[in-house]
Amino acid sequence: MTPPPDYGAPSAVLDFAPPAPPSRTSWRPNWRRIVGTGGPGLLIAVGYIDPGNWATDLGGGSRFGYALLSMVLIANVVAMVVQALCVRLAIATGKSLAEHCREAFSPRVVMLLWLSAELAMVMTDLAELVGGAIALKLLFGLDLVAGVVITGVGTLLLLSFGRDDWRWLRGLVFGLVLIVAASFVSLLYLAQPVWTEVAVGLLPTPQLVTDPAMLLLGIGIVGATVMPHNLYLHSGLLAPLGRTLSRSTQRQAIKTNVRDSNTSLGFALFINAAILIAAGAVFHAHGMTEIADLGAAYELLNPVLGSQVAALLFAVGLLAAGQSSTITGTLAGQMVMEGFLRIRLAPVMRRLLTRLAALGPALLYFALAGEGDTSRLLILSQVVLSLQLPFAVIPLLGFVGSRRLMGEFALGRVAKVGAWSLAMLIVGLNVALIFETLS
Repeated sequence: MTPPPDYGAPSAVLDFAPPAPPSRTSWRPNWRRIVGTGGPGLLIAVGYIDPGNWATDLGGGSRFGYALLSMVLIANVVAMVVQALCVRLAIATGKSLAEHCREAFSPRVVMLLWLSAELAMVMTDLAELVGGAIALKLLFGLDLVAGVVITGVGTLLLLSFGRDDWRWLRGLVFGLVLIVAASFVSLLYLAQPVWTEVAVGLLPTPQLVTDPAMLLLGIGIVGATVMPHNLYLHSGLLAPLGRTLSRSTQRQAIKTNVRDSNTSLGFALFINAAILIAAGAVFHAHGMTEIADLGAAYELLNPVLGSQVAALLFAVGLLAAGQSSTITGTLAGQMVMEGFLRIRLAPVMRRLLTRLAALGPALLYFALAGEGDTSRLLILSQVVLSLQLPFAVIPLLGFVGSRRLMGEFALGRVAKVGAWSLAMLIVGLNVALIFETLS
């Protein structure tokens, strides 16, 4: 079989060094090669702990305590399902979601999908840059404009030093995520939540539907979780692997990478839950039920907990989350451009364009609205992301359900019904979030 043309292969972005196809004389699957590809799930999980998620988790915990933990759990399960479909598509076909869109649709539709994806990239980077800038302001007293510029430049430097080395980049992101996790483990130790109440919060209650305010925040948690750029990034990272494996080894590769994805997303679930639990224990338990701004949370942590390190831990975790998320957002932007348009630019140029596209709206917002209300900008970025989500999820489900495209790896009838029902739920929740936010 003639391999597909290598247009916009993600290996041009990351030095994935995919293994060579197994020789015809070798009938044994190279398990060591397959297991060695583990790690893309870590970059995907970073998108689920970005500053936009912090804002929704913080608001939910401060207002309703642990009651919305069940929504955090549901959102993570939805994410696991959608990312597993990306794994299946990439490994079974050897092409990314963006590449499939380019080949399946007319040029006008492709252009629409590309613009939608690029807008999602900008909004994702926007939230992450603002989160990093807020952290720099909290730690060093810098104004937000300077913080946004420093955060953007810092990401470029970190990526340039890596020279597109997958192992170096994976280690960097893993280190940043560990900092976030360590910060919130320490905060939970200081906050001393009531763990029996935390366990009860994992169970959905009728109040989630009957209480409009709780429903809105719950929708916000789910709507801010599944992001379009993660679908393009995950499928783009694994597409080179799919082109190198025989049909006999693809099934095991899918299982291995789904396991990698679920493990990493489980780690993201812990961090999101920790943010909400800490907000419930620190603010809701002390009658502070309207804390949704990251800066306000920082200012109140020390007085409430009586510890000088609480606010420092919060700011350090926020900085690490924002910085790691900007890295993965940049990579996703590169894969979108290569997959949709077959355009390859020099790595530094691609990164510079992605950063400038996000820096512009942030600086314009601060120039027009000032630096007093960052929560409004974060909410705006999540609303725009919600608008873009159907443009990525619906094509994904169409591709993985096609037996002509996927062969034996196509979704069965029951799986199709379940996946489309889940997609309609996601779209419905995001539409509700948009209308409620605008109203």
